[in-house]
Amino acid sequence: MTGQFFITDMTAAEVARAERVEKVLPALAAQAAEVDARGEFHVPHIRTLSDAGLLGMVVPETYGGLGGGLRDLCAATFALGTACPSTALTYFFHCSSASRGLLALEALEAGLFDDEEALRVRAFAEKLLHTMGTEGKWLANFASESVKSEKAAITIGTRATPVEGGYRLTGVKSFGCATGVADRYLVTASLDGEDTAAGLCTFFVDRDAEGVSEREHWDAIGMRGTATHGIVLENVFVADADALAIPGAFTRCMQMSRGSFVGNQVAGIACYLGAAHSLYQYTIGQLRSKKFADSDKPVGTAPYQQELIGHMLVELETATIWLRRQVELECSEPPLLPKDEVVKRWRLCKGVVAEAAFRLGTYCVKAGGTGGGTGNHGVPARSLRDLCMGLVQAFPAERGRLMAAQMEIEGSEQAQFGTR
Repeated sequence: MTGQFFITDMTAAEVARAERVEKVLPALAAQAAEVDARGEFHVPHIRTLSDAGLLGMVVPETYGGLGGGLRDLCAATFALGTACPSTALTYFFHCSSASRGLLALEALEAGLFDDEEALRVRAFAEKLLHTMGTEGKWLANFASESVKSEKAAITIGTRATPVEGGYRLTGVKSFGCATGVADRYLVTASLDGEDTAAGLCTFFVDRDAEGVSEREHWDAIGMRGTATHGIVLENVFVADADALAIPGAFTRCMQMSRGSFVGNQVAGIACYLGAAHSLYQYTIGQLRSKKFADSDKPVGTAPYQQELIGHMLVELETATIWLRRQVELECSEPPLLPKDEVVKRWRLCKGVVAEAAFRLGTYCVKAGGTGGGTGNHGVPARSLRDLCMGLVQAFPAERGRLMAAQMEIEGSEQAQFGTR
């Protein structure tokens, strides 16, 4: 199966979940070019993924999910990325929502909340997981904003003001897949009166709630079918039952992740590895099947083409080995390294994988030449544009190396979240 190109040592249960993913790949691949051309998420894919049970991939069976873990999610996003990278990335962001419930349950088990807080935390976590698993709803996860900060990776300007029966949210979320597509939004906001990460809270917001609107349509260079344009919140009411607004709850939950702050970001980058793997397979197929007119030998036998193939192999192996190692570090039991060391390596890994995948894309375009690689809607050019997004999504390689160096010398990482 496709996912086994990345996660090679699947258990029987992981194979069963991967088989569900394999069955949806043809439907996603059939629409990939159109998704890119239109620059829109293909809404019928939600039904395709839902019917396969994949919306609850990492949701425990208790809550109606498949009970998969990070390895399952990485195998899934890799496989989906070989078929339609945009859909794979959107699916990843849906699945990443589960961390808000899973990490909360782990924090409860670790005793990080008192008895009164625990009731509210458990109710929110279980509601979130049932929404994804039992109800099979698609969630969009909105944390990022366009506001920049020197001291934090993500600065939250969206404010949550307590009112009778709940909260009023006001702000702009500039990045989050499935805008206007997801059934419900998960929104990170800062409580009024709080000016540190301890004031960050999580809210359920209905897609069609009064005061919710979409930002300008997403028209990026690549991953064009992700509906990533974001939302505007104008005095949006959220009931108490849809809020996890305990000061410090967000940061306590984040303590439970093994690697990145939500514990599953490595699966997002697996989308790019899947896209690179698929592009490599396509390019090799072309170099084998196309023949020179004078000799009838495959084009791939030419020294120039074989030099490029050698570079492709190096880049694909580099990306694959780095990402496999990161998955091992974030999944192994017992842990192989302390959390800070795992995070440090993630900061390096993300950039290495993204840049290696993009370089592979450039070699594939060269190998195809003007006749086979540069058509704007053809596989090489389209894939190169998709892989380009990995250079900037979340954080670029330069920032990752800077963060890792700071951790190596100063012993601490740059703050993940700040407020303004």
